[in-house]
Amino acid sequence: MGAYRYVSELWRKKQSDVMRFLLRVRSWQYRQLNVVHRVPKSTRPDRARRLGYKSKQGYAIFRIRVRRGGRKRPVPKGQTMGKPTNQGVNQLKNQRSHQAIAEERVGRKCGALRVLNSYWVAQDSTFKFYEVICIDPFHKAIRRNPDTQWITKPVMKHREMRGLTSANKKSRGLGKGRRYNKTNGGSRWASWHRRNVQKFHRKR
Repeated sequence: MGAYRYVSELWRKKQSDVMRFLLRVRSWQYRQLNVVHRVPKSTRPDRARRLGYKSKQGYAIFRIRVRRGGRKRPVPKGQTMGKPTNQGVNQLKNQRSHQAIAEERVGRKCGALRVLNSYWVAQDSTFKFYEVICIDPFHKAIRRNPDTQWITKPVMKHREMRGLTSANKKSRGLGKGRRYNKTNGGSRWASWHRRNVQKFHRKR
């Protein structure tokens, strides 16, 4: 087994004494830092490399903390001013995961960079901590490499805002097989629209 295999095995056993101690200390350390901050090297190099990270110029990793819990509806005095079916305020859940929200916040903070992927690093009772892999699309090392040229294209701007990253896709109901029939063609609405709208050839 290579070194990365040992590291990944260690991360799989999060209830072991070593990992419980490490995660507790790291959570305390991360709480003292800014909400979004750049890290010199990955906390989980095996995971980062599996998600596309390379330790070379043009790549950057940012750590972010996101407050845990559901999503309270942001209305004044808890008044939704609507029908009773929409009057809920407190026990609502977000449609997207904490990880997707973390990617979006890093993408807003680092507007010139492209978000590639992200992974979990720690959590405590209040926060979840993620590390987000970003790429500089104007760095020559990225632009000249055929493997990374795809992310330099204009269509890849703010992919984390448009549900194109891995964490975002999980909440869109996309996939292959019979379980995902309702989202064929990009989304639930696109699938319904294709099946329910008649198309006619234009008479000339």
